[in-house]
Amino acid sequence: LGGPYWLGVVALGTVVTIGIASGGMKGITIVQAFQFWLKLTAIAVPALFLLIYFHHPAFSSLRGEAPPTFATATTVKFPDAEQVDVQSPVTVEAYGVVDGMHRHGPLLLAAGSTSVGAGSSLRFPAGAKAPTLASTVLLNASEWESPLVRINGIADHPLAATYGVVLATFLGALGLPHILVRFYTNPDGAAARKTTAVVLLTGQTDSVVLALPRLVGSGAPGAALAALTAGGAFAAFLSTSSGLLISMSGALSHDLMGKGVRAFRTSALVSGLVATACGLVVAGDGINVLVGWAFAIAASSLCPLLLLGIWWPGLTWKGALAGLVLGGGAASFAVLATMLGAGKSGWPAVLLGEPAILAVPLAFLTMVGVSKLTRSSLPPNVTAKLLALHLPEAVRPT
Repeated sequence: LGGPYWLGVVALGTVVTIGIASGGMKGITIVQAFQFWLKLTAIAVPALFLLIYFHHPAFSSLRGEAPPTFATATTVKFPDAEQVDVQSPVTVEAYGVVDGMHRHGPLLLAAGSTSVGAGSSLRFPAGAKAPTLASTVLLNASEWESPLVRINGIADHPLAATYGVVLATFLGALGLPHILVRFYTNPDGAAARKTTAVVLLTGQTDSVVLALPRLVGSGAPGAALAALTAGGAFAAFLSTSSGLLISMSGALSHDLMGKGVRAFRTSALVSGLVATACGLVVAGDGINVLVGWAFAIAASSLCPLLLLGIWWPGLTWKGALAGLVLGGGAASFAVLATMLGAGKSGWPAVLLGEPAILAVPLAFLTMVGVSKLTRSSLPPNVTAKLLALHLPEAVRPT
């Protein structure tokens, strides 16, 4: 809506925190059921209209020049202050602060870097090269077509970086708290398996068509479809945030605060406040980067715990704790180091930017190794516990 970043974070944090603290698991289950249908509608309806309006260009267009050329006179607005690169000298209509001076009218931009103030706009003539952000790396056609990950636009050990993303994404989904917490509302194993399929298959597709309806459909219809899609996107934000907050609140109140409704509400308020503060801190990081880091941490901590705890009878509580601390700690350390500017290129950029490639094996090896050294701490009824996990409900031993 054009408001400042902090307002969106505070509004989201307030709505989710109050909803969790007042309604608990039952309340948020009803809310997420509604949000599911809103998200599904917000994806399906614009997609159908896009099939009507959208005609895919020839694949040869992918090999066009970079940056692209404006086909018609185009106004570029800058809601935030930016440093932009201009490929060649061009005369624009400038309104606002450019290179530290207030401008209102024609201005010749020299090739190179130009500083544009917040709220300013530049109108480029037809045929001019589109400006690019100084922090954005331009990729050529072959780089765009490459399936391998590029960190900061640089192909530093791209195969290793790609495997880091694959490990984080595949294994991280098993350990995401807001997915695990949904099992609490399932009456049996069959319902839990159905819930898993539905949640995983509909979780990360909400923003794919967010910007397309307004670009493809002009006027009021395009704006209405864009509003519907934006509503679906916000439903996704609220749904995921609610699931994460309720899992944190449940864990804190159950394990550290003596259980009970009052302890849960206190945990929800504290967790919501901390999460909102963290959201204000990470304003400069892209959402795709933050989501990737969340998957990496989950893949390096809860995923090994679940897999070994369900399938390996030799896991001890000491091995589980050691693996959680080392695996999750290593991934978290890598994330913090990257946020602080460490690992700009080479192997440090890969290992810190995609920490799952090292943290996941570290977690598994630690859990197995420590468990073998502490076999005396295995519970005597571990076999019965595993049978209870794997046998159908109707034939489980009492």
